[in-house]
Amino acid sequence: MSIGTGKRDYDVIVAGGGLAGMITACSVAFYSNQSLRILVIDRNPLSSLGKKTVTGWICGDAVGKNAVDYMSNRIGIRWKNPEIEHYVKGVVAYSPDHETAISFDGEGYLLNRKILPQKQMNDALKLGIEVKDRVALRSLLFEDNSIVGVVGEEVGTRETYKRTAKLIIDCTGVTSVLRANLPIKSNIERRINRNDLEATGRYIYTFKIAQDDKTYFDPDYCIIHLDQQIAPGGYAWVFPKGDNKANIGLGVQQKAFETLNKQTGTKKDLKLLIDEYVRSNPVLKDLKMTDEESDQGNSWGTWQVSVRRQNDCLVANGYILVGDAAWMPKPIDAGGIGPAIIAGTIAGREAVQAIQQNDVSEKGLWNYNKNFIDEYGYKTAGLEVFRRMLQDLSNDQINYGMKHFLSKMDVEKITNGEHPEFTAVDKLSMFIKGVVNRTLAENLSHTSKMNRKLVNHYHNFPEEPGGFAQWHLTLEQILKEAFAKFRN
Repeated sequence: MSIGTGKRDYDVIVAGGGLAGMITACSVAFYSNQSLRILVIDRNPLSSLGKKTVTGWICGDAVGKNAVDYMSNRIGIRWKNPEIEHYVKGVVAYSPDHETAISFDGEGYLLNRKILPQKQMNDALKLGIEVKDRVALRSLLFEDNSIVGVVGEEVGTRETYKRTAKLIIDCTGVTSVLRANLPIKSNIERRINRNDLEATGRYIYTFKIAQDDKTYFDPDYCIIHLDQQIAPGGYAWVFPKGDNKANIGLGVQQKAFETLNKQTGTKKDLKLLIDEYVRSNPVLKDLKMTDEESDQGNSWGTWQVSVRRQNDCLVANGYILVGDAAWMPKPIDAGGIGPAIIAGTIAGREAVQAIQQNDVSEKGLWNYNKNFIDEYGYKTAGLEVFRRMLQDLSNDQINYGMKHFLSKMDVEKITNGEHPEFTAVDKLSMFIKGVVNRTLAENLSHTSKMNRKLVNHYHNFPEEPGGFAQWHLTLEQILKEAFAKFRN
């Protein structure tokens, strides 16, 4: 919808009051010394701000301490109990046969995603941020090829709601209708490929311990199970939220899931797959969905998450993407909280600078692209290639690869969110027996080579929008070469 010129209602409107939206709004307030007029709009009532679906704040709930520290050290937002529900020492990934464990050291937190939004809202209100609830945003206002506002309707009354701002920051999630229907010319990709989405779901359970087996539950570590029969094209998890409480679920690539159903002659849906996974856990007995007040309305649910690199361009005239709306979850594990924290912190700073310089054009906002890539985004395309390779593997190949090809250096890289180098592959190449394992070794070497190419390419991200078209063309060529080896 086009709109005439005039004074804007706000300096910044943040569309979406979830985790990413509130961090971004608080970052804007911090870097502007609370001098800007900031509005956060969410479709939910204040009592359930940021709720993802009718079933709750559906998420794996895990985040690394380093990401939370990144936010705290820069904009002073600190989380503690009760929004941090449990502390963990790291993550352990198990091969399908449970014979190989890869431990990724690094402290982390399990968040209570129902309590956290209330903490975030209180932080925002203290910073003078206005929060408008119960508005479903439908479209963007524009003039002269620049975004200048939002249009939606009041939930319940369906009355039209329209507000303008110098800058709109979209934090409305992976299915953002604002991004999908962006009404101006830009370099932003509007729609995601279906194969770059994973269907995920989880329970929050309390239980008793039937036996001690740290490969199935460990109160000190987040456990990941790699198994194409349990979670085709993805992985399953048991993330502890206490000694007798856990977030348990899995994510699947829909194409791989459909293939498994066809091969086995079954018609399983996601919930049945998750229920089977839960029942197969020998450690947990007398499970029940948590009835604690802090979890009510949030103990079961499904959602979709992106598993590709972030949107190749994050800005347009008067418009910024942050979090799931920008497809920022890490491609290898679909973890979205960490990159959302980093992006929201950076976006707030860059938004303030652009407004202070009176330039919220694509060029004026371009540093957000650059700075997010420098901090986090440079590695995601390589991880997308790694994810596609993993989705092609059989359980036997995963068992063999984890046992023989992951070196200490590879584990350190994965711990830091980087792509492993698989240096052991070259050293062992002459000893590898069997066509299947030789193919695996070749594919690992290929993904490592492509990762180096992609990281170098992202470190040469253009300084200005004028160089983006050629940079993006080269990116597509590298990705085409990288993906050619894989079916998925």
